[in-house]
Amino acid sequence: MRPLDPPALADILAARERIQGVALRTPLVRLPHDGPAEIWLKLENLQPIGSFKIRGACNAMRSASRESLAHGVVTASAGNMAQGVGWNARLMNVPFDVVVPDHAPRTKLEAIERLGGRITKVPFDAWWTAMVERRHPGLEGLFIHPVSDPAVIAGNGTVALEILEDLPDVDTVIVPYGGGGQCCGVAAALRELRPAAKVWAAEVDTAAPFAAALAAGEPRAIDYKASFVDGIGAKGVLAEMWPMARELLAGSQVVSLSEVAAAIRLLVERVRVVAEGAGAAAVAVACSGRLEGRKIVCVVSGGNIDTATLTGILAGTIP
Repeated sequence: MRPLDPPALADILAARERIQGVALRTPLVRLPHDGPAEIWLKLENLQPIGSFKIRGACNAMRSASRESLAHGVVTASAGNMAQGVGWNARLMNVPFDVVVPDHAPRTKLEAIERLGGRITKVPFDAWWTAMVERRHPGLEGLFIHPVSDPAVIAGNGTVALEILEDLPDVDTVIVPYGGGGQCCGVAAALRELRPAAKVWAAEVDTAAPFAAALAAGEPRAIDYKASFVDGIGAKGVLAEMWPMARELLAGSQVVSLSEVAAAIRLLVERVRVVAEGAGAAAVAVACSGRLEGRKIVCVVSGGNIDTATLTGILAGTIP
């Protein structure tokens, strides 16, 4: 697939109109934290599916023709995009199939099943192949890519519009990096409306493909290790996303599993917010003090975490 261009501001504004009434306008709240910077939380974990993915899925599916949806929709997802597609498929009365990696958490699989999705569980390598090839053998329907779909990226960019309305002088935004679709959507909108603000990717050290690509100057395969931080990380940066991510993002900040677990505990203790590992990664970066910034916004991308995993983390263990 050819490299993608950043979404135009007009496309992001149109997406906001298209997703209204499906995706929530989520709150921006201050994190009580000891440090010189103000840390703010964009609580996408409060979306109906517990994740920002409802935005891009809604925009992509409502942009599609009825003819293209005749055989339903297909996506490849560890869980959150599947729920975004499923929520909208149910509203639009179309069937949906999901290819999931074999380490997908039970809580996300149960959510897909509640929405009526048909699950195909495969090894991680086969799941990654479906992501790259935008298809899976035996599954028909329109493939809604969780990352590199222009309509999905534009839908993700609506997060930035809301941040700027609530905190116009934000100077730093930290976004978890899964495949780059959310990071780039947010950064594309900010480049047009608040160019002084920097957007940083948050990654975890068990799977940090964007940091590896930046260090090498090009996408490289990495040694991916599955962990409780299941919503971000991959075997590499998608080739079609690399030019856009390199252009729009200030860089990558990599945190450890212990830092993410500490951020999950902090969110529960300080603001009574439940975040999954990916959702807490941006908070872990902000609390590390590595980034300069007077007003920092962390996108808490999702809150779909297994109860047993959360219980263990709150007890002080690292799953």
